[in-house]
Amino acid sequence: MSMQIASTAAVMPILPREPDIFPEDLLETSEAAEKPWWVIYTLARREKAFFRKLREMGIRHYCPLVPHRVKLGDGRIRTSWNPLFAGYVFLQGDDADRQKALTTNCVSRCLVVLDSEQLVQDLRRIRQAVESGLPVTPQEKLEPGKPVRIRSGPLAGLEGVIVNRRGKHHLIVMVSFIQKGASVELDVVDVEPL
Repeated sequence: MSMQIASTAAVMPILPREPDIFPEDLLETSEAAEKPWWVIYTLARREKAFFRKLREMGIRHYCPLVPHRVKLGDGRIRTSWNPLFAGYVFLQGDDADRQKALTTNCVSRCLVVLDSEQLVQDLRRIRQAVESGLPVTPQEKLEPGKPVRIRSGPLAGLEGVIVNRRGKHHLIVMVSFIQKGASVELDVVDVEPL
């Protein structure tokens, strides 16, 4: 007589990719750099909960998400979507929006951005890199190099700094305000100096 035992272990489902920007055209509008921006440093591992609450409140925000793939023991690959810059969410709005954001119980610190135009340019470049489909990784310490622009391919027009790591070319796209960047690996580098 064979007996089947039902597993009672709870399995946490992996959610599909959710929007990381609200509204979708946030960085493309003419008013993107006109309204104030804030860099919100969230409590540990609360970025998604925070931007979900912002979306429910109708507050404009961006938190770039990148895929994180893990091979499971049975050979399957699990993909989760993690913030590119752990702990950071970029919020656009007035002081009333900032005050509403503080009520979410997800915020550790809130910094006003003095140069909104520069931040919007940086975020546009980050978004272009993330949406290219190429592997993008967070870059904690930026290495010095010459600024360049990519001439062709899915990243055509993207500006950044090229570095060579372990024999491969990488483009560093920087967010000046938080002194962090993202690294995109390039197979063929077709760049022009700026």
